Amino acid sequence: MVMDSSTGEACSLDRMRNIGIIAHIDAGKTTITERILYYTGRTYKIGEVDEGTAVMDWMEQERERGITITAAATTCYWQEHCINIVDTPGHVDFTAEVERSLRVLDGGVVVLDAVAGVQPQSETVWHQADKYHVPRICFINKMDRIGADWERALIMMEEHLGANAVPIQLPQGGEKSFEGVIDLVENKAWIFADDLASPPIESSIPDGYIQKVERQRRVIVEKLAEVDDQVMEAYIEGDQLTTLDIKAALRRATVADKLVPVLCGSALRNKGIQPLLDAIVDYLPSPLDMPPIQGIEPATNKVVVCLPSSAAPLSALVFKVVVDPFVGRLAYIRVYSGKAKAGDQVFNSTRRRKERLGRLLQMQANHREDIAEVSAGEIIAALGPKDTFTGDTLCDLSHHVLLEPISFPEPIISVAIEPKTKADQDRLGDALAKLAQEDPTFKIGYEPQTGQTLISGMGELHLEVLIERMKREFRVGARVGKPQIAYKETISRPVEAEGRFIKQFGGRGQYGHVLLRLEPVERGSGFQFSNRIRAGAIPGEFVSAVEAGIKEALERGVLAGHPIVDIKVSLIDGSFHEVDSSDIAFKMASSIALRDGVRKAEPLLLEPIMKLEVLTPEQFLGDILGDLNARRAHIGGIEMQGDLRIVKGIIPLAETFEYATALRSLSQGRATHSIEFHCYQELSSLLTEQIITRGR
Repeated sequence: MVMDSSTGEACSLDRMRNIGIIAHIDAGKTTITERILYYTGRTYKIGEVDEGTAVMDWMEQERERGITITAAATTCYWQEHCINIVDTPGHVDFTAEVERSLRVLDGGVVVLDAVAGVQPQSETVWHQADKYHVPRICFINKMDRIGADWERALIMMEEHLGANAVPIQLPQGGEKSFEGVIDLVENKAWIFADDLASPPIESSIPDGYIQKVERQRRVIVEKLAEVDDQVMEAYIEGDQLTTLDIKAALRRATVADKLVPVLCGSALRNKGIQPLLDAIVDYLPSPLDMPPIQGIEPATNKVVVCLPSSAAPLSALVFKVVVDPFVGRLAYIRVYSGKAKAGDQVFNSTRRRKERLGRLLQMQANHREDIAEVSAGEIIAALGPKDTFTGDTLCDLSHHVLLEPISFPEPIISVAIEPKTKADQDRLGDALAKLAQEDPTFKIGYEPQTGQTLISGMGELHLEVLIERMKREFRVGARVGKPQIAYKETISRPVEAEGRFIKQFGGRGQYGHVLLRLEPVERGSGFQFSNRIRAGAIPGEFVSAVEAGIKEALERGVLAGHPIVDIKVSLIDGSFHEVDSSDIAFKMASSIALRDGVRKAEPLLLEPIMKLEVLTPEQFLGDILGDLNARRAHIGGIEMQGDLRIVKGIIPLAETFEYATALRSLSQGRATHSIEFHCYQELSSLLTEQIITRGR
């Protein structure tokens, strides 16, 4: 059980906050977290990302590269509240870390760069938070930077994110003269010194801000009245709202995900962190404020409500698995109901097997503190579960429940990998398997034509980091091929296809016969199976074998051997033999029918398309646009940001390799870019033919 280090007492559920710090890369997430740890007394010295001393960026590669690669968890205490924090990566290649963190968190702090505003990955993490209905507050960072624009950032929040943004602070000063914030709720100002040891100084609102503050306080009340009945009633009757009334209404509206309180500061200059901590405590939800999570009882498929109480049966979700070089295999767990002690036996309802919780650990980045017990609402790591993986449900031995698993995007890029020496060959498979256990977006495959092992991930940086980890942590030397695009195949028209598998061996033979209907479906729909067989044509026990045969055939397409997606397959007819029919026969028959049908359905090749944003000085705009056109990019628009231009568009993934180098060359190193996955699109017939020829 989590204990408040300041009082030595157990932290009650209503005083617990499970939050994530989420943002685009380089917006300042880790810098903010480091300041939070310092001001809450968790650390005695502030770690810096640029110096490689950040507590939350504990991995060697994170310190070398100056970016967050893996989500790190820690716990701190503020105003008698326990705050469990997950600092997530901002780079698009590590979006799975954000996905699984948001799945188990109750609230989020979205960090925006005051100069850049809403950036591509800001949109991605925002929509991920929307997906899981995570209440948020927003912190506009870097207010001391040249070009910082508070008003523009607020407008971008509303236009790009669709957020109902409600500023509860105003910046006092701007750029180099930024010195503090004005609290619109408390109606007072805070001045911050650069010196860490100096506490914020409370002051009255400067004369030049009084009218603006009054106007903004009215805006807060009006926006609250739109989403809160109590405020609306008081507003109509002309009652004056107290500070406590406004705080309570802001909390209700934030927890209900109806609005987003917005704060500001400069984390690097230690400005605005204490008010941010106050806002986390005041406005973000506790586990009691969130709707109870629902699961199903595996045996009956009945809905089970998991109440956030230690007295309820245990239900917990494993959201991350890490192979720690010092203690072994760690499972990160969010407990939704019930409690468990170190050494307890629990049931993994996903794998249908018992597991033992060895040690229970409260994580402080890569440091660990043993705890005796874990209860509802807490996030901890457990040492012991051997066959438990990301997305699995752990529950009480006598009360089985299955929670909704976590969904992850499919990899879009692959490379061939082979061991350097015979000794490396023996260790390579083990290293890859352990990395795949940790990262659900890292896949291992085999290319039968060349005999190569293929590893797939979300981007070049993702695979580069994993290969470097393999070399450093597992001492495995490897040679890596050039990146390969994860193309997909699909069909363009509906067809019917028949498959027969008939073998006679002298005694009992094999007989399977199916008739399938293949139809294209909307992009991103994946695979759909429908059983439309008429009664008696094929016994029900063989239908699952038919579906298994179809899925197996979909793994390797007919054009260039890429997986087949966005297809609906219906089993519409067939026949069987009372003696010779078997699962294997129907599996083979359906596989034959599927491949024959795809050939007749005018198959297409699909390529991954990326969303692109380039930030460049105006003088290089022409050359950059010319280069993008040559790379088959489609320019969606060009925006102005002071003397800079923001080019937005989409570009095929195949055209982005080594683009960073080309962009530096075109702009004398002054332009920057970011890309993230957008969708799959049809490839032209000419390029399709080139890829098919290359694969032969």
